[in-house]
Amino acid sequence: MKHTRTLATAASLAAAAIILSGCSAGDSGGDDDVLRLWHYEGADSAMGVAWDQAIKTFEEETGATVEFEEKSFEQIRSTASQVLNSDEAPDILEYNKGNATAGLLSSEGLLTPLDDVVDEYGWADQLAPSLQTTAKYDENGIMGSGSWYGVPNYGEFVQVYYNKDAFAAAGVEVPTTLAEFEEVMQTFADQGTTPLAESAAEYPLGQLWYQLALTEADRQFVNDYQLYENPVDWSGDEISFATDTIKDWTDKGYISTDASGLKAEDAGVSFISGDAPIFYSGSWWYGRFQSEITDFEWGTFLFPETELSPGSAGNMWVVPERAKNKELAYQFIDITMRPEIQALIGNNGGVPVAADEADITDEKSKELIANFNALNEKDGISFYPDWPTPTFYDELNAGLQELVNGTKSPAEVQEQLGEQYQSGVDDIVG
Repeated sequence: MKHTRTLATAASLAAAAIILSGCSAGDSGGDDDVLRLWHYEGADSAMGVAWDQAIKTFEEETGATVEFEEKSFEQIRSTASQVLNSDEAPDILEYNKGNATAGLLSSEGLLTPLDDVVDEYGWADQLAPSLQTTAKYDENGIMGSGSWYGVPNYGEFVQVYYNKDAFAAAGVEVPTTLAEFEEVMQTFADQGTTPLAESAAEYPLGQLWYQLALTEADRQFVNDYQLYENPVDWSGDEISFATDTIKDWTDKGYISTDASGLKAEDAGVSFISGDAPIFYSGSWWYGRFQSEITDFEWGTFLFPETELSPGSAGNMWVVPERAKNKELAYQFIDITMRPEIQALIGNNGGVPVAADEADITDEKSKELIANFNALNEKDGISFYPDWPTPTFYDELNAGLQELVNGTKSPAEVQEQLGEQYQSGVDDIVG
């Protein structure tokens, strides 16, 4: 799941309206030399920079025109099933990976199987096996096996961003254990600062909750939770530790109760502005922080004292079954996998999957990629908490909002989430 995404600008929406008003639903994007493309990356993000160059290269090499529409993450997430089952489907779009998203659409027959295309272009050779997990789905839409339904060209993971200047002023250092991490947060709380930039209305708090569970977990827990290998114990040590810790951190002032109404953007801006010294979130923020944080020095570290962390291959290029120009879509995907485009991702704060390391020259980008490689090397990629069912993203957020608000106890939240999780899994696997 996903992740902070910029909303479509008024200009891009107006442009889209003009495009759509000039053609009927039946011929929209149907010209042989037009590729209709949607994604939700900001223009200054690593992927936004790289894909903009890919569009230019594509147009130069093919003679075709790209009609690009910037959507928000929530726009695509909430309307994909309806839009992709209509004549308004684009030829290619960025889509969230996982059982509840790409898996669901693949099981509904809305995405094009890409096995032959992957073989033709050799994309499998560019993607490590762990990164292929979220590109393949079986007939029930469960990831890890079956046909290819998407192609990721970047990786992502969740890490701790910290304000180096604030740490120095508070006299604290980067923690190497969970106990030290709590000591750092207590120091800030004692000084009147809420240390964690958080959002319970969207994904950040859910990812922190999952990370806390992972500190008590092993790979089998991840397989049970994500791939349904065994039932998940919602009153077990892993989930109980996570839920109790979120409650404890809220009570101690490490997390503001205001987070219940805040979105990911609010949390990110709190870190950018220097209001909060710590932000636990995804690598997708990296490029934005590089360009927008000018008043203090900042750095990153992996969550301490754990082998497992949320992360995966990045969101994928998918080709709708009702796309008009699939061949053009395949050509565009292939361009985004080229070393020069991968290097743009890497040098602008992203995590490339197929870059030549010698092409990565930016020092901060090297740090980011080193964190990702360290996580990969210990088989620590553990996916995201909302993936198991199509409705669990909203359910998890709602449960954690009640936890932060104090309207439900940790035990009550776990019972509620466990019932919702199991109901969703039952719908998938029968």
